[in-house]
Amino acid sequence: MVQTGTLKQIVAVAIVDDLTTPTQLLAARRNRPESLAGLWEFPGGKVEPGENEIDAVHRELREELGVKIQLGAMISGPHAQGWQLNEKAAMRMWFAQIIDGEPATLDGHDQLAWLDLDDSLSEVVPWIPADAPIVTACLALARLGAVS
Repeated sequence: MVQTGTLKQIVAVAIVDDLTTPTQLLAARRNRPESLAGLWEFPGGKVEPGENEIDAVHRELREELGVKIQLGAMISGPHAQGWQLNEKAAMRMWFAQIIDGEPATLDGHDQLAWLDLDDSLSEVVPWIPADAPIVTACLALARLGAVS
């Protein structure tokens, strides 16, 4: 995928059970739009005009899952704006840990699951295709201890 110009900025997190010694990752199953319903992703969303990326990721996690998070390491993508999702959008990613609240399917998802952070991660649920390389990167970084 070739990046041209500035893309719409999306932010998301790979929520792990512990930023020091992660063993599980929280995935969310989309319930809309129809083309993505039933596929799994990292929670997050759009950066609103006038909002910085860090504020956006915290707002999105409150809105989508009802949780407060602590950000860990950035999961750097191959493009200037992070991970290119399509011809119009790119996503910046961080590891994160929940520090307050219990995750719930408040907006955009109909199911959540804690997945083992091991070789099964990319196969245990059907990931949105654009998230597949990010899943691989998360597992590699977790193995290197580069999460917090």
